[in-house]
Amino acid sequence: MADKHQNDYMDEGDDFKTPQPLEKKKKKKKKKTTTIETESPRSIDITVKQISEKADRIPPIVAYFSSGYDPSAQSRESPKVAVYQTASRKRTRVVVSPQGSNVEFVGSSHNGEQIARQTCVSVLGVLDKETQTLRILPIAHQKVLRLDTRVKGNEAGDSEAAEEDGEEEKADPSLHTFWTKRAILDDKKRKARILRDDPEAQKALEGKLDKVEVNTSALENTSAVVARNIPPHNASATNPSEAYPIEQIIENGEWSSLQDVYWLLQEEAGAATDGYPAFVRNRLYRLRDNKDETEKETAAGILTFITHLIKFKDVNSMVGLESARSHRFPPTIREKCNRLFKDSETSRLPDDKINLLISYVLVLTLHVDKFKTDFEDIAKDLRMSSVDLRKHFENLGCKFAVENSIRVATLPVPLKFPQIMRRRTKRR
Repeated sequence: MADKHQNDYMDEGDDFKTPQPLEKKKKKKKKKTTTIETESPRSIDITVKQISEKADRIPPIVAYFSSGYDPSAQSRESPKVAVYQTASRKRTRVVVSPQGSNVEFVGSSHNGEQIARQTCVSVLGVLDKETQTLRILPIAHQKVLRLDTRVKGNEAGDSEAAEEDGEEEKADPSLHTFWTKRAILDDKKRKARILRDDPEAQKALEGKLDKVEVNTSALENTSAVVARNIPPHNASATNPSEAYPIEQIIENGEWSSLQDVYWLLQEEAGAATDGYPAFVRNRLYRLRDNKDETEKETAAGILTFITHLIKFKDVNSMVGLESARSHRFPPTIREKCNRLFKDSETSRLPDDKINLLISYVLVLTLHVDKFKTDFEDIAKDLRMSSVDLRKHFENLGCKFAVENSIRVATLPVPLKFPQIMRRRTKRR
């Protein structure tokens, strides 16, 4: 028997003939054949037509009753069937309402078990025995819808008819078992937006706010002072040395523990200085030429404190841990650093405490350089870029100038701190 086989999804008239099954022979492989068995033991030849989905036609909708309800075995009247679809046909809902019953059966393509992962594609096959033709038709959404029982009146079946393409319907939290983590998170965000835009929720919130007692006298007596993450300062000072008083940064009892650099100056000029930051090494020559012992001892104490602060930052970070492992801190300085810059609840330095430590270091560098400092070397000591360090100088009220092709930071008085700029939200 000759085979005739053609398959074109765009034309319904294309067909193919299935051959008669041959007798099975041993040790020989035979091709698979499509046969349809009828009630009699003989086989029949059929013509298979595969029909593709067309944009101007609604494909068949296949559904089943999960409760076992059989509409053909019930009353004399057929149940009422309603189908709702969005304009783009992305969603479909089927509502079957038996006559004289207070329940109905509802199934949708985007709810229930239909949102589970689809591992196969379902099609509908219709066999016409008289013409010996088998039609393969695509079904709606390539899914078999599940019709669940629902009491009438709990939810309007035609509510989705007016739903637009981009809208989402409320999801049942019990179905989160079949959802991905991203889908669950998106659903929570959507519910938060709905609650925010809900007029009833807004009324309830306004009612709660009306019951809150406001202490107006306390608000009137409160001064609008912004707490800045910088060392102790005097914003109205007329002298740069008084803007950040050194006696409030280094207490009187701490100067005796800050003699390392001063003792280094008493040694010869070739003494080893590798353990000190680059900022300190680059200022030693200036201290050696200073004839005022009081001023020299004060500047040496400030440089020693800068060294301890930088080493404290390195020993509490993964980047500079090796360079600061052998550094020795005086007990009073270590206790002060732990109190100012370390949080007892965590072993690492918080970001706000690191910024405060950097501000202390920059204020001390201004004192050493007479409030006009080149910050290239201290930026390397702090393991930061010059651009990032400029933000910290600006937060201290500093300005920048260029002298001899070198950018320096200065401290004008009275102090003027940068204002906090708030972004304006665009009205929709």
